[in-house]
Amino acid sequence: MSTLDSLEIFGKRVFLRCDLNVPLKDGVIVDDGRIKASLPTIKFLLKGGASLVIGAHLGRPKGEIASEFSLAPVAERLRILLDQDIEFRGGVTPSVMENARPGQIQLLENLRFNPAETSKIDSERGNFAAEIAKNVDCYVGDGFGAVHRKHASVFDLPQLLPHAPGFLVSAEVEVLKKLTQEPARPYGVVLGGSKVSDKIAVIANLLEKVNVLAIGGGMVFTFLAAQGKSVGKSLLEKESIPAVRELISRAHALGVDLRLPTDIVVAPAFSPDAPATIVDTDSIAENMIGLDIGPVSAQDFATAIAPCKTVFWNGPMGVFEFPAFAQGTRVIAQALTTISGISVVGGGDSAAAVRSFGYSESDFGYISTGGGASLEYLEGKKLPGLTALDL
Repeated sequence: MSTLDSLEIFGKRVFLRCDLNVPLKDGVIVDDGRIKASLPTIKFLLKGGASLVIGAHLGRPKGEIASEFSLAPVAERLRILLDQDIEFRGGVTPSVMENARPGQIQLLENLRFNPAETSKIDSERGNFAAEIAKNVDCYVGDGFGAVHRKHASVFDLPQLLPHAPGFLVSAEVEVLKKLTQEPARPYGVVLGGSKVSDKIAVIANLLEKVNVLAIGGGMVFTFLAAQGKSVGKSLLEKESIPAVRELISRAHALGVDLRLPTDIVVAPAFSPDAPATIVDTDSIAENMIGLDIGPVSAQDFATAIAPCKTVFWNGPMGVFEFPAFAQGTRVIAQALTTISGISVVGGGDSAAAVRSFGYSESDFGYISTGGGASLEYLEGKKLPGLTALDL
């Protein structure tokens, strides 16, 4: 396996696959955490005498050019963070600047504007990768948030060039190994977010490994429904109820401390201005929607993970973007800062939440950049982007 230190980069044109899929609002970057996470690898390559061709995606444009998914705001933020010019290259087929000098950076427009990037046809992806490969000398994979995708720039391109993982991907894999290979115990996992169907496989795989499992977020209402409780207008995946019942049964059989909320913050509508009320999970009215775990449950979850030596958290406990429904997520974030062992914030909305609350990277053991990729790794899946990098 190649490492970034062993890759010959001096005087080379390096294709660097980053994860720059940042949240935007009205064309403005809301959270630049993923951009900042790419900086150590970028600076190392520049210092080593390389010129960079950075490729990335933003959102899901489905193979069509869409201005709202342009990486132009990312190019500007990179320019500010690095304090140097960025050559932004638009177009569907990436055009690489000729005669690039060491230290120069080119950022290609959203690779997903080209349908071949995400094609399920191997030859289409392969041709797109070959088109890029002829203009560069080697490949560095540092876009951890995309390594679970079998895409041209993630899977096919590194196989055509000398390649190595970047510092971010290497760090992510090292942390995930700590979560899956003999983790320090007690081992606690807190899962939230909206859809339980996205996490059934993760929970099934983790039940054999964890001591404490706490469930919150929109996905919890399918758990409550599986226990025969009414959830009103709350998010519910009825088709997942049988699988959830089986998970609850397995957790009990394995002696896992499965924590579900006993109180919920409800409102009559999904709105930041909707009046919030705290009710028991046995008393959710038909006209109410659950938008956060209640204060008793939040403290219960925090108490349950407090003695853990390893804690992984993925998914907010409620609609943290609305202040009235952010407290459950805030309590979990605070609890993770006091863990004596390793605490891992599992990317995506969880990472955005802790930054919105004013926490810094150093307050946690590790903040992942790839929510979906992390979850698939924890499922035990082989991730195409890691396989291509020999990881």
